[in-house]
Amino acid sequence: MAKTKDAASVAAKWGRRTASAGQEYLEGVQNPRVSWSAASRAAQPAYNAGVQAAIARGAFEKGVAAAGDATWAAGATDKGPARFSEGVQIGTPAYQEGVGRVLQTINSVALPPRGPTGSPQNIQRVAAIATALRKLKTG
Repeated sequence: MAKTKDAASVAAKWGRRTASAGQEYLEGVQNPRVSWSAASRAAQPAYNAGVQAAIARGAFEKGVAAAGDATWAAGATDKGPARFSEGVQIGTPAYQEGVGRVLQTINSVALPPRGPTGSPQNIQRVAAIATALRKLKTG
């Protein structure tokens, strides 16, 4: 019979060692062995097969059921607030670029005339914006 350490010891060691690996993480990102995007593109067939296999076995539902609301809430409240704030600050330039394209698209739509409240004409105005935004997203 194989003999392993207990889970608590393994987890404690992992926590100690991994918490101090930030510099190695950064170095790995700055000097990858292969291009992330090239490796990701090459992995497309494996990704597709893996996703289809996960769908076939109901992995998503099983994972959600196994975790439950308590696990989600604990992770979100224990880790989320600090990471959310930092992530928002780091992501603000990318958000500005993305929302800028959306706003530019909306501003470029030639809207049909406004009708009275509840008029089908007003739905056509919404449809014109929805069509333009869908085109932006899908090309």
